[in-house]
Amino acid sequence: MKAVSLFSGCGGSDAGVISAGFEVVMANDKLAYARDLYISNHPATDYFLGDVAKIERFPRAQLLVGCYPCQGFSQGGVRDPSRKINTLYLEFARALQQIRPKAFIVENVSGMVRKNYRHLLDDQLKVFTEAGYRVKAQVLNAADYGVAQERRRIFIVGIRDDLGTDYTFPAPTHGEGLASPRLTIRDAIGDMPEWPEGEFYTREFHWYYLSRNRRQDWAHASKTIVANPRHMPLHPMSPPLNKREHNVWEFSTEGRARRFSYREAARLQGFARGLVFPDTPFGSLDMRYKVIGNAVPPPLFEAVARALPPVWD
Repeated sequence: MKAVSLFSGCGGSDAGVISAGFEVVMANDKLAYARDLYISNHPATDYFLGDVAKIERFPRAQLLVGCYPCQGFSQGGVRDPSRKINTLYLEFARALQQIRPKAFIVENVSGMVRKNYRHLLDDQLKVFTEAGYRVKAQVLNAADYGVAQERRRIFIVGIRDDLGTDYTFPAPTHGEGLASPRLTIRDAIGDMPEWPEGEFYTREFHWYYLSRNRRQDWAHASKTIVANPRHMPLHPMSPPLNKREHNVWEFSTEGRARRFSYREAARLQGFARGLVFPDTPFGSLDMRYKVIGNAVPPPLFEAVARALPPVWD
């Protein structure tokens, strides 16, 4: 079963697709270090570095996946529904119409369901439906599917009309009363060094950073891993934060405190423990954080891909 991946980043979605049994024959992104990290871990995939609009022909595949940029919807972005970046789904639709895969999977930030952006979500559903697919959309939390992180994302999944079947989203697998407990920060990074010099952002904790609680204990899932290292959550070795007044938090003691490292962020996203971070000219500390924070948790994407109906024959 072959898959084509667009807006692939460093390969979170594709790691999940590969674990679900697919061969990713093509991937694409504009960030050079995303490409470098991807091919260091998945060297067999043909990776096109550049604007997706410049791809004229796509390989044949049974599955198309994509995580087009979300800055216009994200809590951490500009949050401007009129930005051109919000219409990159039309490039995904172009590939969908050319490839005509049996199924597609799209992932994006859950902020897309907010009232002032709902028209953009509705247009995506309309475009994909008119392309000949039965389309479903649902917000899922990565913590419910074996990821040690609270991370809510919307998934849009379509099955080609002529196959005569619909998609059903996977039920949660981790949590109270389920087969497995939710994973914790300790589960994900408990074996890693306490103070990995050179691998975490060391600048001061600005007043904005301390305008909310950025810390969780070892026995909980992490807060959402973000692409901006300045806003990366605190490692649980840091002292607890106490709320002094509205939008003002302070450390309870003067003990050492730090943000998660980029390697810890990768673990908390659910990447494989042997993930390779290549040393290349594009691999600055900030860029390593960025490509990991922008990624899809592989176990979450795998769960969505495994729930596809058996239409591959």
